[in-house]
Amino acid sequence: MDDGSLFRLGIDLETGATHEEARESGHEAVITRDVFDETRDDHFIRRDGKVFAGTHLIIEVVDADGLDDEDRIQNAFRACVDQCGATLLHIHTHKFSPQGVSGVAVLAESHISVHTWPEIGYGAFDVFMCGDAQPWKAVEVLREAFDAGEVRVRELLRGEEVVAGRL
Repeated sequence: MDDGSLFRLGIDLETGATHEEARESGHEAVITRDVFDETRDDHFIRRDGKVFAGTHLIIEVVDADGLDDEDRIQNAFRACVDQCGATLLHIHTHKFSPQGVSGVAVLAESHISVHTWPEIGYGAFDVFMCGDAQPWKAVEVLREAFDAGEVRVRELLRGEEVVAGRL
């Protein structure tokens, strides 16, 4: 496989200095700030007295249609991004033979991913978002996009009880 065929996540994205670059230059500083301060610009979520990195929804669509269609999945990713108020960076999907699709939408706020089993009408989606994005809005988008007979959702608060202790 040549270098041109490799999937490179985040190519051409502009970023600031990395943690390693700051350390190598001798300019690394430890900044202690109140994680409950609403003026922080760190994209952590503060809700009900908790501080956490993001909301991760495990979404299962059951008795669903169109789960073997890459375009339909990519369009559903875009609709989720729009409805949730997120920022799309990249979409990559792969269609399996004879059936099934895996894919990811990389977001500034994290990601949406899927693996499907169209032969049984099942799709396993992950929607993980931080900041002001509203991942719960993706549930109805996915229900409608795949005409799901049933949608099951579990919520994880990523970094709960870890973030506050580290900042």
